[in-house]
Amino acid sequence: MERDSYSDDEIRDIFTLKKVAVVGMSKHENKAAHYVPKYLSDNGYEITPVNPTTNEILGRKCYEKVSDIDDDIDIVDVFRPSDQVLPVVQEALKKKPKVIWLQEGIHNPEAEELARKQGVKIVFNRCMLAEHQRLF
Repeated sequence: MERDSYSDDEIRDIFTLKKVAVVGMSKHENKAAHYVPKYLSDNGYEITPVNPTTNEILGRKCYEKVSDIDDDIDIVDVFRPSDQVLPVVQEALKKKPKVIWLQEGIHNPEAEELARKQGVKIVFNRCMLAEHQRLF
């Protein structure tokens, strides 16, 4: 699977953004959708879980959808299957994030183009934890 064409410097710049909404965040510690955002939280990122099936993860209030979040969001980190990404991106764009990050193994050209057309950077098929560890 291909991935975006951002340089290491561009990815480092993205990591200067600290407010991250995590769509599909899991309450199960053994899942990447839990330990990746936990790692980010442990490294100074402000994580907001988005998961309609639970009220709280890692002591933080869960939201049903990104647009329900009161605060501004810099990055929307997406843990959903590629074929479920388009409505997630459409919803996320309502919050006007600077970046939408599709985790490793996730790629949806239609959703990615929609984000680009609205001036939002789109990272795809990359893991935030792996990239952070690689670059910092």
